[in-house]
Amino acid sequence: MPASLSLRARFNVLFSGMRFSHLTVGRRFPANRYTERSMSFELVCFESSCRQRFPIADTIYACPVCGGLLEVSAPRDLADPSALKAVWRNRRLSNDPIDRSGVWRYREFLPFENQLHHVITLREGDTPILDAPRAAEYGGLRKIAFKHQGYNPTGSFKDNGMTCGATQARRLGMTRVACVSTGNTSASMAAYASAAGLDPVVFLPHGNISYGKLAQALEYGARTLQVEANFDQILALVRALAERLGIYLLNSINPFRIEGQKTIVIEMLDQRDWNPPDWIVLPGGNLGNVSAFGKALRELRDLGFIHKMPRLAVVQAEGAAPFYDFVQAGGTFHSVAHPETLATAIKIGDPVSWPKALREIQASNGIVGKVSEQEIADAKAIAGRCGIGCEPASAATLAGIRKFTSAHQIDRDDDVVAVLTGNVLKDPDYIYRYHTGQLESPAGGLIHSTFGNRPVVVPNNPDEIARLLG
Repeated sequence: MPASLSLRARFNVLFSGMRFSHLTVGRRFPANRYTERSMSFELVCFESSCRQRFPIADTIYACPVCGGLLEVSAPRDLADPSALKAVWRNRRLSNDPIDRSGVWRYREFLPFENQLHHVITLREGDTPILDAPRAAEYGGLRKIAFKHQGYNPTGSFKDNGMTCGATQARRLGMTRVACVSTGNTSASMAAYASAAGLDPVVFLPHGNISYGKLAQALEYGARTLQVEANFDQILALVRALAERLGIYLLNSINPFRIEGQKTIVIEMLDQRDWNPPDWIVLPGGNLGNVSAFGKALRELRDLGFIHKMPRLAVVQAEGAAPFYDFVQAGGTFHSVAHPETLATAIKIGDPVSWPKALREIQASNGIVGKVSEQEIADAKAIAGRCGIGCEPASAATLAGIRKFTSAHQIDRDDDVVAVLTGNVLKDPDYIYRYHTGQLESPAGGLIHSTFGNRPVVVPNNPDEIARLLG
């Protein structure tokens, strides 16, 4: 499929001839059915020229009218912000599993009214905000805080979205779920699907996945299919298979995943006593987090929970930076046919959520950057020296901050929260090769171990070891 095709055209090609449960494809609903704003949650077409509305329990991933992305529309009759903030804070004292979850604690913002009996939780969320003075200095800031999503049950931010995706699958009566993944999504989906009694199927690019992440999917019982294609090609394949085989797709195209990921920002602000930072910096791969964060911030602002909108800063790897290129050049969005980066979690050349991400960057007056493999590797090592380990994709945030401050796009005194998306043990081979001077870029060049920490072989001799340590 030509990379220059518009998003809508690509959706129409992919979904042509496919059936949709509960819907008649191509038929516009009567104006008085779903065109008026509901007082409840609905699915809404993202395209401004369409904006068709559908019931929250329809099994669809794209608008059957125009092919656009879908998002969840929230009601505007939530409780008073002060009262709801107090409810959320009090739930921290509860031992009810749904209250202990850092996602479901904020369930008033989630589209599961009167459906909480379907909830599947592994106590996701509750991830810390950590100060990192060395990282701040390296990034050109007086202070930095890391919101570390690697503390989730399967070690990444994907759990925040997957608990909602798996819950929706149960609400729909699905028995099989699937995802395309370079790592973190597969681990998360496998865990939540198995916990929910569902059959998980993982599709992944053959030879392009961290074994630390693949091991999780295997351990959690997922049927794993390694396809000889890249991520974007496999996603098109699986979307074509989903309806035919009765599979519920749990990639970030699923709007319920995005709803769960909203709670990362809600929890962050709760932890900061509702004082928004100046910036929230995050890595950009499929851009689901960007759209989720921006959506959460707009909803919180519009409902009176926060007094200002933080600016979003998105960082991509140089070899997989189609969103950066598009924001810089404008015009037509072009995918990267063969994305390359060792930061496998953001190794995506055709991010499905780019239109939503663009809206959130514009709405927050945000910025987009890209960083090299060397910059990612060095930033990761610096984060580690703060006692804060992370996967390579996470370190793109600190590498990006260093470039943003150097270019005076972020000021030294700005209040910055950087999101670390995954646990340090997701890519242990990467860490060892960096610190021993063996890490190579996708192009084959050696990445310099600027902050290397090579292990040393010593004799079984206390005098020699004392001399070495002296």
